[in-house]
Amino acid sequence: MAGSKVPAAEATLRILSHLAGQRGPVPASAIATALGLPRSTVYDLLAVLADRGFVLHLPEERRYGLGVAAFELSSGFSRQQPLSHLGRPLIAALVDRIGESAHLVVLHGRDVVYLIEERAPRRPSLVTDVGVRLPSHLTASGRALLAALPNAQLRALYPNAAAFAARDGQGPRTSGELRRLLERVRADGFAQEDGEITAGMASVAVAVRDHAGWPAAGIAVTFPRERIAPAEWPALAAELAGTAAELSRRIRGRPSG
Repeated sequence: MAGSKVPAAEATLRILSHLAGQRGPVPASAIATALGLPRSTVYDLLAVLADRGFVLHLPEERRYGLGVAAFELSSGFSRQQPLSHLGRPLIAALVDRIGESAHLVVLHGRDVVYLIEERAPRRPSLVTDVGVRLPSHLTASGRALLAALPNAQLRALYPNAAAFAARDGQGPRTSGELRRLLERVRADGFAQEDGEITAGMASVAVAVRDHAGWPAAGIAVTFPRERIAPAEWPALAAELAGTAAELSRRIRGRPSG
């Protein structure tokens, strides 16, 4: 930090960047050691960040992780034009290959916001138009994103039963139900939703990760349930995974190949 004219601001950004690179909450002492900062400085800055929601403090574990405000701030990039410009040709190419409608979303609080929708020819209109918000725990794309978050962030997003919005009685209603659903997503390598948003329609989704492995966006394909049997969903997810990997490379500024 030598030569910095605003050392507190630089230290704050270094703490947030360090937390963003971790796979879960870490002790303040570990942050201080990793960054070469005085412990007192780290504790003071963490207290301010926690008060503003950018850091989540787990007092029982004496650890700190990124808070909801940090995820909302990071998703600001995703909601702006760069991600739309990067993702639109990839989503369009995906739709051309598979012949089903696809979309790209970002996480905003407990909702997903739809940035891109490409409808396949002769496919029905969907509720997932650009700008629409839906509860993330009810959608395939939202579940793919939630499954990529550390448990501490999930607890912050869903602290109690009141956090679970319902849609025609569908979807998880408790933290335990959500945890089991996301365990299946991680085991399968993709998320799914079957008639929970629109009757007769199903979706398969995967997450797009940034340079630190955090979920930057979700890509999903939605199709009439009778057109694609569940046994074929893993192969469909593999097709999505290729698109997600390419978008991840573009987000990080890396050429393909």
